[in-house]
Formats: sequence, structure tokens, C-alpha cells
Amino acid sequence: MKNLVFIITFALFLSGNAQQNTLKFPENGKSPKAELNQVSWIQGHWTGQAFGGITEEIWSPPLGDSMMFSFKLVSEDKVVFYELGGIRQVDDTLIFQLKHFGNDFKGWEEKDETIDARLVKIEDNRVYFDKFTFEKISNTEINI
Repeated sequence: MKNLVFIITFALFLSGNAQQNTLKFPENGKSPKAELNQVSWIQGHWTGQAFGGITEEIWSPPLGDSMMFSFKLVSEDKVVFYELGGIRQVDDTLIFQLKHFGNDFKGWEEKDETIDARLVKIEDNRVYFDKFTFEKISNTEINI
């Protein structure tokens, strides 16, 4: 398994806690052109420690204009919450979307709502979505 060094959930994202390596989507901005193959290095089975527990995140390779993921946080041998979502190719750019679920799989967001983060930019080892960054440290380690 690969190491997930640090993960920032959208719960923190929504509370306004920004990290040093995050960018905000500019007001009236436009996402740059991008394709899923530019972020395919995110695929894999990642584990790590954060938020007082163990994190596990599984990303599929690009298929059907998307990459999907599942995430869970476990603390004291109990699931705290899950996230399901993905990165989708929409027109000529990418969007990161997710939904949260409690340990009982009851959704936090309304049925037809997702948390969406628009693409800000892509660099060699980083992809910046609105207030959320994926960084490739090595073939066995990423920061989120």
C-alpha cells in the first residue's frame, strides 16, 4: 500500500482552514484546459494517519471520463466517516467532486448536492483544485 501523508477533508475545507499549498479559485475565473491523464498518478491505494486516526483512500485509474475514489477515517477501531467522489472530465477541464457519509452511510449533503472544487492549475507534481491540492511526493507517497 502507498502512504497518504496528510489529508484535508472538506469538513476542514469548509470551515475555512486553508493550507500553505492550496489555492482559491479566482472570482469570475476559468479553469484551464486539462485531461485526466495529467492526474492519473493519483490512482492507487493510499493509507496514512490524520485527524487522530487512520485514513484509507482508494483511487481508480481514469476510465469513462472520470477517476473515482473512496475514503474512510477510522479512529479507535471505528469508522468516523466516509467520502465518495471523483475527478471528472467536463468539457475541456477537470472538476473534483465528493459527498460525505457518516459511519452509518447516511449522507451529509442533500441528495442531489455534491461538494465541487474547480480546477485552478496543474504543475508537474501538483494539481490544484479550489482550496484542495494533490501533491505527488514519490511513487509511493502523496499529500492531499
